[in-house]
Amino acid sequence: MDQHEATILVVDDEDRIRRLLRMYLERENYAIEEAVNGRQALEMANESEYDLILLDVMMPEMDGVEVCQELRKTKATPVMMLTAKGEEANRVQGFEVGADDYIVKPFSPREVVLRVKALLRRSSTTKFLQTDVQTKDLLVFSQLTIDNDAHRVSVDGQDIGLTPKEYELLYYLAQSPDKVFSREQLLKDVWNYEFFGDLRTVDTHIKRLREKLNRVSEETASMIATVWGVGYKFEAMKS
Repeated sequence: MDQHEATILVVDDEDRIRRLLRMYLERENYAIEEAVNGRQALEMANESEYDLILLDVMMPEMDGVEVCQELRKTKATPVMMLTAKGEEANRVQGFEVGADDYIVKPFSPREVVLRVKALLRRSSTTKFLQTDVQTKDLLVFSQLTIDNDAHRVSVDGQDIGLTPKEYELLYYLAQSPDKVFSREQLLKDVWNYEFFGDLRTVDTHIKRLREKLNRVSEETASMIATVWGVGYKFEAMKS
């Protein structure tokens, strides 16, 4: 195969970790670029289009959480965080700022490869998902269309660039119009992650979703409704 399946940026200050990830990912025909600290990673991510970023949390210059936070201001690139055991707070922070998945060190390289493949499949920006095959899994509302086969969201015919987690959250809510979901339930079902205390992960993703939809249609953004004291629901106006 001449063309690479995807281009991945591997970010870690440990040379051996980068070498290991490169070796396993190149075997799967991914093109790999490397960054040795957070600042370099952010510059590279802003200058180039990557299909996925593998991002270590604990790094010099700028940590992974800061990098992801800055990146999410302009990019929807899928991000998988690499966190050391016991860094629960960092994982929570990573989800809050828009990370899509995480792997705990020490990790199995094979598991990383499987998780990378899964995240690329879920990604709304992955090239090989954009197909002309007739779509069957489609949710259509008054101005909003969610094409689940291609992981594509459009408002009034205009594509909306969402991160994988933003997409999954919207699709999850839209599948059950007018049903109210608690933050705890959304964390468990969308993030597959249960932790106690800070539930801002859901709130920040809802906020970003609304902002992106609002750029095209205020009416569509308002379909994601807050149910005070409970959680969120999708208020549908079917076309």
